[in-house]
Amino acid sequence: IIKNIELKDKLINAYISKRLDEALEEAKSMDSYKKGRLSPLSGIPIAVKDNICTKNLLTTCGSKILSNFIPPYNATVIEKIKKEKMIIIGKTNMDEFAMGSSTETSFFGPTHNPWDTERVPGGSSGGSAAAVSSGESILALGSDTGGSIRQPASFCNVTGLKPTYGRVSRYGLVAFASSLDQIGPIGKDVEDVYLLFQKIAGRDIHDSTSLSSSLPEEKLKGKVKGKILGLPKEYLGEGIDKEVKEIIEKDIKIWEDLGCKIEEISLPHTKYCVPAYYIIAPSEASSNLARYDGVQYGYRSKKGKNIIEMMEETRDEGFGNEVKRRIMLGTFSLSHGYFEEYYIKAQKVRTLINEDFSEAFKKCDFIITPVSPTPPFKIGEKISDPLKMYLSDIFTIPVNLAGLPALSMPGGFTKERLPVGLQIIGKPLDEYGILNLGFAFQEVTDFHKRRPDGD
Repeated sequence: IIKNIELKDKLINAYISKRLDEALEEAKSMDSYKKGRLSPLSGIPIAVKDNICTKNLLTTCGSKILSNFIPPYNATVIEKIKKEKMIIIGKTNMDEFAMGSSTETSFFGPTHNPWDTERVPGGSSGGSAAAVSSGESILALGSDTGGSIRQPASFCNVTGLKPTYGRVSRYGLVAFASSLDQIGPIGKDVEDVYLLFQKIAGRDIHDSTSLSSSLPEEKLKGKVKGKILGLPKEYLGEGIDKEVKEIIEKDIKIWEDLGCKIEEISLPHTKYCVPAYYIIAPSEASSNLARYDGVQYGYRSKKGKNIIEMMEETRDEGFGNEVKRRIMLGTFSLSHGYFEEYYIKAQKVRTLINEDFSEAFKKCDFIITPVSPTPPFKIGEKISDPLKMYLSDIFTIPVNLAGLPALSMPGGFTKERLPVGLQIIGKPLDEYGILNLGFAFQEVTDFHKRRPDGD
């Protein structure tokens, strides 16, 4: 792993900060533990997205405004992986404050896709997905607000899980949109992801939104005969890349051969997902990001004659363009005279989207969709057109609005050898079900075994 980082990371830029010497020391200390004190994850290297707080270790959120921030505490997920004696190898690059679909908005420069370094790795957990894909880590933690685990997993040909909202504690996750954010695992295959998910999920007294429901303990069996898979007609129509559509259709046939039944379903409010999301998420972000003012911690501007001017200059210099755009969008949506017209209306649409899924799940056990309407796009291709960029998440955003679990896993490759991801959406708390369905698929395919360098 360390050799891969030294060889590849100057080009890929998956990490913002690394702790290679400390990781080596921790790995050596594993030899002194008795077997009974080690778990299956002990000694396994893990990369951590840089918006998850790590005690005494830089946590920047990919932003200039937090470029010197060292948290005094660990996020709950960090405490849990430390309990398993996993080894944190470093903090991974990300779109600034998790706002983006390409990992191009990071203050620390873009991350490059290991499959084609001229292309994006997806976002905002692009560094985490690229690290696993390039062999710079075995496992990684990401966060998903509108597709930020699943889209990078798709673009980098790895497996990523966005758990049910509340399934994994958000304590210590730097907030973007609190009603949508969720931490989740990224790995090479479904089994690795399941193992890490079991260890990080569960109730946490520090997070009032975390759920106390019991976690699955049984092994993945891959028995899926008779399961009904819903195909939303809205997801395979206009706007989807031809090759992506063909790959998803081939993947559906694989499940049919495994004994699954296919049912066409409708999610009629899909077209309203992106507009609703880009009112709700920026509104919550404008509130959450108000704390970064140069007073208590983080970057502080040297300009300004008084405290108000200092705060204004700090925010102007500290935030990048995309973050400023979303703060302004959110502030406008929450302002007097527009709150009911925009924010309240978006929340009503969110309810309708939730109802769409409830109705659909009366007809099927799981919903199958592409992760992204396109394969990985080139660096710089969409960064100057926010609308084009926002539409990259059209298939992932509805899942966050409804708080559902969803899995992204390798589904195939285009003629240019670019990865295409497959999304399995499940009922609330049915992570085991979607992972088991994914496990059955990976038992009979080898897409997840292919590596960027041909290994």
